[in-house]
Parts: sequence; C-alpha cells; structure tokens
Amino acid sequence: MKTDFKFSNLCGTVYRKGNLVFTPDGNSIISPVGNRVTVFDLVNNKTETLPFENKRDIRRLALSPNGNLLLSVDELGQVLLVNYRKRTVLHYFNLKDKVRDIQFSPDGRYFAVGLGRTVEVWRSPGYTREFAPFELHRKYAGHYDDITHISWAPDSRFFLTSGKDMVARIFSVDPIEGFKPTTLAGHRHAVVGAWFAKDMSAVYTVSADGAICVRRFRPYGVEENLTFGEFPRDDEGNLVRTVWFTESRHYAMQTARVQSAAFSWATGLMVLGFTNGVFGIWEMPEFNMIHSLSISRKKINTIAINPSGEWLAFGSSKLGQLLVWEWQSETYVLKQQGHFYDMSCVAYSGDGQYVATGGDDAKLKVWNALTGYCFITFTEHTSAVTAVHFSKGSQVVLSASLDGTVRAYDLVRYRSFRIFTSPTPVQFTSLAVDPSGEIVCAGCQDTFEIYMWSMQTGKLLDVLSGHEGPISALAFRPDGLSLASSSWDKSVRLWDAFDRSKIVERLDHNNEVLTLAYRPDGKELCASTLDGQIHFWDVLKATATGTIEGRRDIAGGRKANDRQTAANSSSGKCFNSLCYSADGTAVLGGGNSKFVCLYDRRSSILLRKFQVSKNQSLDGVQDKLNSRLMTEAGPADLIDSDGIDSDTEKQVDQSLPGVKSGDKSNRVLKPEVRTRDVKFAPTGRQWAAASTEGLLIYSLDETLIFDPFELDEDVTPDSIRALARTGDYLRALVNAFRLNEQVVIRQVYESIPPLDVALLTKDFPEAYLERLLKFIASIMESSQLLEYHLRWVSGLLSNHGTFVKTRSVALQPVLRMLQRSILRMHQDIGSVCDKNYYSLGYLLAQGKRAAEEAEAGENAGDITMNDVFASFNDGDEQEDAMELDATEVPVST
Repeated sequence: MKTDFKFSNLCGTVYRKGNLVFTPDGNSIISPVGNRVTVFDLVNNKTETLPFENKRDIRRLALSPNGNLLLSVDELGQVLLVNYRKRTVLHYFNLKDKVRDIQFSPDGRYFAVGLGRTVEVWRSPGYTREFAPFELHRKYAGHYDDITHISWAPDSRFFLTSGKDMVARIFSVDPIEGFKPTTLAGHRHAVVGAWFAKDMSAVYTVSADGAICVRRFRPYGVEENLTFGEFPRDDEGNLVRTVWFTESRHYAMQTARVQSAAFSWATGLMVLGFTNGVFGIWEMPEFNMIHSLSISRKKINTIAINPSGEWLAFGSSKLGQLLVWEWQSETYVLKQQGHFYDMSCVAYSGDGQYVATGGDDAKLKVWNALTGYCFITFTEHTSAVTAVHFSKGSQVVLSASLDGTVRAYDLVRYRSFRIFTSPTPVQFTSLAVDPSGEIVCAGCQDTFEIYMWSMQTGKLLDVLSGHEGPISALAFRPDGLSLASSSWDKSVRLWDAFDRSKIVERLDHNNEVLTLAYRPDGKELCASTLDGQIHFWDVLKATATGTIEGRRDIAGGRKANDRQTAANSSSGKCFNSLCYSADGTAVLGGGNSKFVCLYDRRSSILLRKFQVSKNQSLDGVQDKLNSRLMTEAGPADLIDSDGIDSDTEKQVDQSLPGVKSGDKSNRVLKPEVRTRDVKFAPTGRQWAAASTEGLLIYSLDETLIFDPFELDEDVTPDSIRALARTGDYLRALVNAFRLNEQVVIRQVYESIPPLDVALLTKDFPEAYLERLLKFIASIMESSQLLEYHLRWVSGLLSNHGTFVKTRSVALQPVLRMLQRSILRMHQDIGSVCDKNYYSLGYLLAQGKRAAEEAEAGENAGDITMNDVFASFNDGDEQEDAMELDATEVPVST
C-alpha cells in the first residue's frame, strides 16, 4: 500500500474570519479558513484549498490586480507571499504588528498596509524568489486611533484611510505639488470605509452609525467642482487654494450598526452590511436604495464585490457562513455554511462520491467528495450527532444523536423517512448498519444496551444487554453475520445478530475500550484502549494476534493552561477512532491530539504520522510554551488586548434588567486541536479526518512520483514510443506500465486502434491488470474517448473475470474507483441526453404543427427553421432564426 498521502482539500468550513477577495476575472472567490486559504470556483462548481499554512488564523488577504501574487497575513502580522497561479510560497515576512487592512494599488506597483495608527506603503515584490522582495516605500501617520480601512484611487497616486478616530485621510504615494495630506471629518462614530468615485469627482465615507457623506473637491470660494488630482493655478501661475466640502449627508435607516461596507467602481453601488444580518444596496451619489435583504442571523463581517459588480460576497464569522448573491436577478450563486460547533463524525458512501458529517450543532451535512460543496443539510436532530453511516447503495444515510433518536434520510428526495427510538429515553453514541441495509443497531451511554431495529418497518427487534459500561462503538462484520460492540467495561463482545441462542464471545482488555474496526475481509478486528494501545483479534478463533503501542505516537502538544509538559501529560494519549485501509494492510488512527497515525498491520510499525494542523491559534499545537507569554492574568494568548477579536455578545450580562456590561475579564478561549473521527475512502486513494479545523481530506498524488515496476535498462520512453509506432502495442503498453510515467502511458494507450482492443485485452498480462484499470479510472472523467475506455473495461473484465473474482478484496478499491467514474459519466451524459431529447421533441412538435397549417401538402417536407419559429407567438424569436434558414434544414413529419 502506498503511504504518500498529501493534504488535498478542506471541507466542512467555508469561512472563519478576515476578508473575502474576488479573483480578477470575477469567477472565483478566495476565503480565509483558519490558517488556510480556500478558493471557490463559482463557474466550474469546485473548491480548492491551497497547499500552505500560516502560523495563525488569517486576518487579511490581498490579491494583485493581475492575479499573480497573493498576500496572506495572520493575526500577528506574519505575511506569506504566494505565487497564486502556481500555488507556491515565495517569501515569508514579518510586519511586527497586527494588520488592520492591506490593499494592492490598481496598477499593482504598491500595496498599503494599516498597522495600528500608521500606514506603510511597500513596493510590490516580483514573481521569483528574492533575498529581500519587500521594499518599504514610505510610512504615513496622522490618525489618532486604529485604522479600519484602506482604499486606493483609480490612478494609484492617492489612497484613503479610515479610522476609529471618526475621520478619513487622503495621502499621496509620492509628493505632488499642490497637495497636502487632507483630513475629512464630520462623522460621529468610527469610519467603516471611504472610497474615491471612479472619475475622482467625489469621495464617499461611511461611519458605523449608518451615516454616508458625499464630499466634493472645489476651489475655495468658488461653487464649481473639480476632479481631484488636478490642482489649478491662477493667471500668475500660483496654485489656487482648494477645499473638500460635504455636498450631502445620507443615513441608512437601520436599527443596527454598520459592520462592513464595500463600493464598486464598475456599477457605482455601495453595499452595507449590518450587525443584525441585513445588507442593503444603494446607488451613489444619489443614495437611492435598490434593495435590502436579511441573509443571516448574525452580523455580516465582510463584503466583497467582483470586478464587474454583478456578484456580492458576504461572510459571517459567527455562523461560518459564505454567501454569493447576484443582485440583478436576486438569486444565490453560492450559499455554504460549515458546522457551527465541532465536527464529531464522518462517513464515506459506498462509491466514494459523498461524505457525510455530523456535528455538535445537531446538523447532518452531506458533501460532494469531488467538488467539496455541501449539497444538503438535515436539521431534524435536537442534540449533537454522534455517528453517521451510509447504507447499501449510498442512497440512504443514517445518523445517531444524543437526543435519543436514530434517523434515516433519503438522498434522492432529501427527507427523513424513518425515525428509530427506544422505549425509554437514552442517548445514542454509536451506530452500525448491516451490509444488506436491513438491520440498524445503536448503542447508548445510559443503560449500556444495544438497540436493534428493522429498516423496513422501523420497529424495535431486540435489545442486546450485557455490557457494564457505556457503549463506545459498534461495527457489523462485512459478511453481516455478527455484530461487534466495545464498551468502557474493558471488553469487546461479538453478538450473533440473527441467532440469540449462540454464546456471546467476550474479548477482554486491560483498559477501557474506546473504539473498534473490522478488517474489510472480516477475519480480523482491532480495538483501541485508554492506555494508547491497539489490540488485534482473530475473529474466528477469538484470540489476540498482536498489539501496537501507540501512546508515544499519538501524544500531542502542550495546552496553554497545562501545568505539565507535553511529554509528562497523560491526557490525549489514546486513539478514539480507528479505520482499516481499503486493502486491509494498514490501520489509521486519530485521537485528541494534532497527529493522525498510519500503521502497517503486518509489521506493526508506524508508517507515517500526519499533523492535521500547524495553526498556533489552536490549543495543543505547540510542544513547548514561551514563558514570556505567561502573565499574572494568565496566558497572553487568551487575553484580547486590543478588542479586535473580542465578542461583545459574550461580555453582555443579560441576567438583570438594565445591565449593559458584563464581566470584562472574560477570556478568549482557544479551541483545542483534535481528531474525532477518521475514515478511509472505499477506493483507498484518500482518507478524511473530522478535526477542529473541519473535514481534512488527504489523497494520493501519483502524477509527480516515479514508481517503476520490474524496470530494465532497455525500457526507456524512446523505446516505448518506437514499439508503439511499429504496431507492437502490447509490449509498448506493458513497458509503459513498467516505467510508470503517466505521460508515456497515456500516449501509448491512446495510440492503440479501437479495433485492436479486443485482441489486446485477451493477451494482456494479469500482473499489470490492476495498474491498467486504475489508469483508465483516473483519466475517464477528463477524457473524451468514452466508448474507447468502455471497450477496454469490458474486454478486461470479460477475459480476466476469474482473476478479478479470486482477488476481489485486493482489487476492490480499484473497481470502486472505476465504478464511480463510470457512474459519474453516465449521470452527466444522461442529463445532456434528457435535455436534447426534450428539445428535439419540442422542435419536432412545432414542425409538425407548422406542417399541418401549411396550405400545400407537397411543401410539408421542405419546412425550414423559419417556418418552425413562425408558429411561435414571440416575433423576436423568428428574427433570431434568420441565420439558421440558410442551411434549409428539413423537418420530417
């Protein structure tokens, strides 16, 4: 089994805090998710998490106008310079202060950074690695409180800054004759944002109380407006005194305060987001409201507008919401929300297309494993979801919850069709479904019993009792003959689900059993105990076959309030979730630490140790703590000194009437890094972990890895291509797989004539069969040769069916991967065919109608597209068909 899994995507979390940024083409939006960056492709309906991490949660993002450079700034001012198109980090830099805002100039030559009360303008770095790519151009001061917003002028010569000192200031990048830094006052609350008009004829400023000021530039004492940037002179050549004045003042009549704002040069629209979850769109400078809408229950933290001004993006940090709204058609382009609290469990569907996650917010979400989008959320549970499971066919997903119910959901109609309950109220912590999908079992932590229901009728069939502690995990054997249960009573029991007269096997352990898992062939079972060990059992003989001591491997870092070092701490040194790989040769384990461990079953050694997060904003990531950050009031990380990250809703004391402020000593609690569940995909090519950061997906990347197989000196790319040119396709294809270079394999594979496929599949060596099937499955979705691929698959499975059947366990991941690719292509082509079928039926019906209305029967066979559209009521459609008439397409009646 290959172990070179790499981080590929982050699902389950779409936005945490910071600002949103649209790409220059306006088709994608970049969102900060913890210390990572996720790109949502709104046109191709895909998500991608960039392969780098900041040290802490990202506070600000900035993308250059040409879309090449991305600046990612975390909470402490650490900057990553990223080549956005190549997804590589070019440079690390420290601004040594908390960044309030960062913006590139429109020409891309500079970027301005707001640090406290000052602004620093830096020259934009190049696209290659340099020793010192950041060069400071100039520092600007003048604000008496922290800066809140920075915006540039269209000509990149000036920029505007807004601050909490209730003023906006205008600065120039370079000294300009006749210009002095200008202060625009008049607001009574902190200024949220300020922007230049596109023609530089006005400046718009917005304050937190909803006041919007339109300011004009004119000579002193003259009622004639000027374009800012042009400083007139009198007849003697002296500069004329100019002033800014407030032309008009408007108010957004909302009961809440303005939390975020954005302005579009393309459309001249201003968008304001309020603390009550309402946003409004106004046309400037007249301040005409276009419309207002409530999109969230919490405050809107950030707003972004794409370059064309058509799409508006909103982010709500409290709910983890990301919305993209098209204001002209008043429709959602994107509406995603992660789990409000921690993600507790994860399950893959049988074909690997879907991933279901349950969270402590009582929600069950189903994600598309390919695109990374959540397409359905079930909210019927009233308490935390503790376990999820797909049934046979992947059309039904079940969830167990602490509210005492197990619910079954239909993924075709998107509804809950079955509710399983117990005679007395209990809290379910584990769930299992037999391979046929007929029996549903759930274990509880109250009465230490296992409840068994029928999926068809929903009736309670049996109650399995005997455990003396809470049930921690359940699992059916892959053949469905027995049910395994683990408990805190230091035992694992094997039940016969269909014959209660048989003796229940008891597998005793020395410590509490936390979880268990069956090997895919059903002959072995592994269980994790509280002392950090993984025990392996032969199911048929009920004997122990091995033990892995994983206490040191799973040990995490030191928490902020720990009195002991990470090495001496006893907490978190055990596995609370286990999973076998698809071929059963490896075991994956996760726990309450920052690591996920992958063990080889045969040798019982640690193959790889994955660190799920390096985000120092989470508790338990660092192995050693800095003693300088320990104060008399506690760790400095838990004290919000500047109030930026403080949550005023937590500080307000509403227990007594009239009390406006609560406990000011409330601390900012850091979430603890941990992995609550891990699962391998049925294809064996990826695995998922439900962690504090979200749903982390690790996949195999074979495109850049040289992995030869039975390689000789005479097997080279040139010799392989020469064999293909001479018509020796079988030797060429076999040698290509021995070299194992994807480019060479594809060239040889696609050069084989379709008529020779049937003959080649008969003589193809069985030693390379798995590699060929895996290759076909990997290129099927990106290739147009669908019939060609199906010929290969049909021929290989027909001629080598006996070999595939005898090695069904080893080939199961490859066959599932192949099935998923074929099923997805079938769905895509089916939808296109359905649309074409109805379109052609409509045109034929219209042609028949036009033929019946024709005066002469002999002309009915020469009906053109003009005659078809002539029967429509709309005359404009007839004009649109004039170009098609030249082809004289006959419609058969």
